[in-house]
This record gives sequence, C-alpha cells and structure tokens, in this order.
Amino acid sequence: MSSAVKLSASIVGDAKIIAKVLSRSVAGQIEHWARIGRIAEDNPDLTYDMIKNILIAQEEAHAGQLTEYIFKTKKK
Repeated sequence: MSSAVKLSASIVGDAKIIAKVLSRSVAGQIEHWARIGRIAEDNPDLTYDMIKNILIAQEEAHAGQLTEYIFKTKKK
C-alpha cells in the first residue's frame, strides 16, 4: 500500500539527480535512503559501507550465490 508524503523540494531534487545516475525511480531512491537510514539508526556502530555490503550479501544469498568459507587452522 502506498501513501502520499510531502517532502521538501531539496530532498526531491537531490533524489531526482541520484535516481537518474543509479537508474532508480525518484520514489525508489527515497525509499532506499529511508531503508539505509532506518538500518543506520538501529545499528549506530555500522558504517554505510558495512550496511551496503550486508544488504548485497543478503541479496546474493537470496539468489543462491553462496560459497563456503573455509577457516584456516593454526599450524602447531
């Protein structure tokens, strides 16, 4: 379900520019910013790059692009 929300002209203008560069709709760009902002508020210790990489990893896992990580053991 969608809802109409009033946003400042400045935010919409910025979103138009970034959306065009990243091949997103303006609404999609604003939703992306909201999603990142919510995650950042819930996890203040994470950087933007960490959040982005976690989201990428989740999508890769969802797409079945998983590889097993092999832990190296210490030599005795």
